[in-house]
Amino acid sequence: MADHGEQACRRVDVGISRVFELFGKRWTGPIVSVLMRQTVHFADLRRAIPGISERMLSDRLAELGAAGLVVREVDEGPPLRVAYRLTEAGAAMEPALKELGQWADVYLPGSGRC
Repeated sequence: MADHGEQACRRVDVGISRVFELFGKRWTGPIVSVLMRQTVHFADLRRAIPGISERMLSDRLAELGAAGLVVREVDEGPPLRVAYRLTEAGAAMEPALKELGQWADVYLPGSGRC
């Protein structure tokens, strides 16, 4: 019989919990997905993710930056532009995210990629 007590809850993988604490938030996955391809200016990043507001994009980029996954780079103007790129730690997520995408293609109905 499965153990459903308090002890079982303590065995939840801390690393997985930390990953999903960040990647479980709406928009985080799509942002990282776009940045996996190249460094992107803020406006281009917003256009690449339909439905995301500037405020939400800014908030998620700040969270990813605080987690050490994204770097903000200011291009001296004129015009002044801000670009974002993945750090080494952020880029290291690529194999895992690609695997998750492939898993979704196989096991999640209606999850076809654009």
